[in-house]
Amino acid sequence: MIDYEELIKSLILPLVAYPKDVEIVRLNDDEDNLEYQVKVNPADFGRVIGKGGIIAKAIRTVLYAGASKEGKRIHLDIESK
Repeated sequence: MIDYEELIKSLILPLVAYPKDVEIVRLNDDEDNLEYQVKVNPADFGRVIGKGGIIAKAIRTVLYAGASKEGKRIHLDIESK
Protein backbone atom coordinates (compact mmCIF):
# COMPACT_ATOMS: atom_id res chain seq x y z
CA MET A 1 0.00 0.00 0.00
CA ILE A 2 1.27 3.46 -0.92
CA ASP A 3 1.77 6.07 1.80
CA TYR A 4 0.38 9.02 -0.16
CA GLU A 5 1.37 11.58 2.44
CA GLU A 6 5.03 10.51 2.17
CA LEU A 7 4.80 10.43 -1.62
CA ILE A 8 3.42 13.97 -1.72
CA LYS A 9 6.13 15.10 0.69
CA SER A 10 8.87 13.53 -1.43
CA LEU A 11 7.56 15.27 -4.55
CA ILE A 12 7.05 18.74 -3.04
CA LEU A 13 9.85 19.23 -0.50
CA PRO A 14 12.67 19.35 -3.10
CA LEU A 15 10.85 22.20 -4.87
CA VAL A 16 10.39 24.58 -1.94
CA ALA A 17 12.72 27.03 -0.22
CA TYR A 18 10.78 26.83 3.06
CA PRO A 19 10.24 23.11 3.74
CA LYS A 20 9.17 23.71 7.35
CA ASP A 21 6.13 25.65 6.09
CA VAL A 22 4.76 22.71 4.06
CA GLU A 23 1.58 21.22 5.54
CA ILE A 24 -0.10 18.12 4.15
CA VAL A 25 -3.63 17.44 5.38
CA ARG A 26 -5.87 14.52 4.50
CA LEU A 27 -9.38 15.90 4.10
CA ASN A 28 -11.50 12.72 4.16
CA ASP A 29 -11.54 9.22 5.64
CA ASP A 30 -12.84 7.40 2.57
CA GLU A 31 -10.32 4.71 1.61
CA ASP A 32 -11.27 4.68 -2.10
CA ASN A 33 -11.48 8.44 -2.71
CA LEU A 34 -8.51 10.19 -1.17
CA GLU A 35 -8.34 13.96 -0.87
CA TYR A 36 -5.25 15.85 0.25
CA GLN A 37 -4.56 19.53 0.74
CA VAL A 38 -1.02 20.91 0.60
CA LYS A 39 -0.27 24.34 2.02
CA VAL A 40 3.03 26.00 1.16
CA ASN A 41 4.68 29.32 1.95
CA PRO A 42 3.42 32.03 -0.46
CA ALA A 43 7.01 32.48 -1.69
CA ASP A 44 7.06 28.80 -2.75
CA PHE A 45 3.63 28.69 -4.37
CA GLY A 46 4.92 29.53 -7.85
CA ARG A 47 7.66 26.90 -7.58
CA VAL A 48 5.18 24.17 -6.71
CA ILE A 49 2.62 25.16 -9.34
CA GLY A 50 5.11 25.91 -12.11
CA LYS A 51 4.63 27.96 -15.25
CA GLY A 52 1.19 27.24 -16.58
CA GLY A 53 0.63 24.68 -13.82
CA ILE A 54 2.98 22.17 -15.41
CA ILE A 55 4.69 21.07 -12.17
CA ALA A 56 1.40 20.69 -10.29
CA LYS A 57 0.06 18.64 -13.20
CA ALA A 58 3.12 16.37 -13.11
CA ILE A 59 2.75 15.86 -9.35
CA ARG A 60 -0.91 14.98 -9.76
CA THR A 61 -0.09 12.57 -12.61
CA VAL A 62 2.30 10.63 -10.37
CA LEU A 63 -0.31 10.49 -7.60
CA TYR A 64 -3.09 9.43 -10.01
CA ALA A 65 -0.90 6.63 -11.38
CA GLY A 66 -0.19 5.25 -7.92
CA ALA A 67 -3.79 5.52 -6.82
CA SER A 68 -5.21 3.91 -9.95
CA LYS A 69 -2.83 1.00 -9.51
CA GLU A 70 -4.55 0.37 -6.16
CA GLY A 71 -8.05 0.98 -7.53
CA LYS A 72 -8.39 4.33 -5.76
CA ARG A 73 -8.98 7.94 -6.77
CA ILE A 74 -6.99 10.85 -5.41
CA HIS A 75 -7.44 14.61 -5.46
CA LEU A 76 -4.66 17.06 -4.56
CA ASP A 77 -5.31 20.69 -3.70
CA ILE A 78 -2.31 23.04 -3.53
CA GLU A 79 -2.68 26.34 -1.68
CA SER A 80 -0.49 29.04 -0.16
CA LYS A 81 -0.79 29.86 3.53
